[in-house]
Amino acid sequence: MKLAHARIVTKDVPGLARFYEAITGITPTGVEDYQEFQTPGGAFAISSQEKTDLHGAGAATSGANRSMILDFEVVHVDMERARLSSIVKEFVLEPTDQPWGNRSMMFRDPDGNLINFFARITSNELAASQRE
Repeated sequence: MKLAHARIVTKDVPGLARFYEAITGITPTGVEDYQEFQTPGGAFAISSQEKTDLHGAGAATSGANRSMILDFEVVHVDMERARLSSIVKEFVLEPTDQPWGNRSMMFRDPDGNLINFFARITSNELAASQRE
């Protein structure tokens, strides 16, 4: 089995696609009611609520997700935090060293979906943060 991609359902595909293009730097492909973002590790898509209702029997509700997190590995979390300060309206977790060896921050997209930007911490960085 191969995971093809994750899809976010929204009432505003163009607006949400612009947000994800701004935070990822990836230009999406597609049409007005469906945009797809290709990454080296996989893909994610944004689909309209109308299209999902038409072909998915109303199975998804835009803006209602509180259980899934989109994880993006980045080079430097703190630099991303500074870059996103004018783009992101709601940060949920400021850059924090996690005990499993990642530095991460979490924020919400305009529909309320949770996004995690993380970077792997070197063993030296992790040891230094645990001494503090």
